[in-house]
Amino acid sequence: MGELAEITGITKRTIDYYTNLGLLKAERSTSNYRYYSSDSIERLREIEEMKANGMSLQDIKYSFEKEHQYEEIDIHEIRLHMQTLQSEVTTLLEQMKQQEQSTQNSIKNKVSTESAALMQSLLLLIT
Repeated sequence: MGELAEITGITKRTIDYYTNLGLLKAERSTSNYRYYSSDSIERLREIEEMKANGMSLQDIKYSFEKEHQYEEIDIHEIRLHMQTLQSEVTTLLEQMKQQEQSTQNSIKNKVSTESAALMQSLLLLIT
């Protein structure tokens, strides 16, 4: 916490207060010291800027929570899209297995290298 205070110019007491309010997250070491990630520097700057613009700490906390909710929604939507893509790719692969070799080659030639790489990456992530 001392390093964070030194880097940001914000007192340890204020950092402790923000942590207790849930505005900052700290990890605890085995010896019960608090460790803050490098993201905490930016988070402290955001808090101070929001305060300077007249926001209360409760409003700032609400803003951060709302931002986190949107991130979770985005991740959920991405997972749904990935599942849909997985289903489509699986169906395509099954159809390709049933086609003659010349048809398979024709289909492969129509898929761009970027699309093929994307499909392979998605398959790796999904499985």
